[in-house]
Amino acid sequence: MSREIKRQLRESAQAYQPDHERMAARVQRGTSAPAVRHRSRPRTRPGPRTVLVGLAAAVALATGGFAVAAIVHPFPTSGTATHTAVPSPTMPSPSADPATTSAAASSAAAAPAASPSSSPSPSPSPSAAASQVQSGPLWSAGSVDAKSTVYWEQNDLALRTAGPLTALTVEVRIALTGRVQQTGSWRTLPSDDFTVTIQQTGNSLDYRWVLKAGRTVPPGQHVFAVQFNHTTGTRSAAGDNYRVDARGPAGGAVSVWGGFAGR
Repeated sequence: MSREIKRQLRESAQAYQPDHERMAARVQRGTSAPAVRHRSRPRTRPGPRTVLVGLAAAVALATGGFAVAAIVHPFPTSGTATHTAVPSPTMPSPSADPATTSAAASSAAAAPAASPSSSPSPSPSPSAAASQVQSGPLWSAGSVDAKSTVYWEQNDLALRTAGPLTALTVEVRIALTGRVQQTGSWRTLPSDDFTVTIQQTGNSLDYRWVLKAGRTVPPGQHVFAVQFNHTTGTRSAAGDNYRVDARGPAGGAVSVWGGFAGR
């Protein structure tokens, strides 16, 4: 309380003068009047004013409580507020049905493996047991010429006879591997003595020489060669083969056949 208020209260108290006569009269009236029995006032429900006063007091108490709570635990401001992310529950992924998995595995195991695509099957190359390189006076040998390259090839058939031949047919079959395309042929014997044909039949490129009637092949060694292009790379001659049928002056027929040895 300030000093000014204290001073004013003190001056008001000093200036107050009680009315003694009026006070004495009130005392006298009270003592002379008959005693009156005072009835207790019935208890009544609190009026609207009382309710409003109570509500005001409750609001004041609540406000004070919030104020205390704000002092003890201050609310975070927008600049310092932190939010803790509550992780959402993770649903487990459905496991594979064992029955379906077993069925798929069985189907995969039962399915035949796909065979790789391949070019047309060439004529089988004669094996050692299927080859016959010599018969009577006739001997033969097939090989890939050393002058062959990665895109061009020559196969040589060496033919040797101990006596003259009055009939001779030579056939060379080149398997159609590596996109084979014929580029020609030659032989050491005179070209006018033979009829030459080159044609594709089935899975092979066939070269054929036939000795003309009335002509004779002298004794000695002779060469028949075939030439062709193919895709770049080393080509296998495993599917290539030959066959020779001949006859001598005495009328005996001989035949030889086989394959071509690689480089």
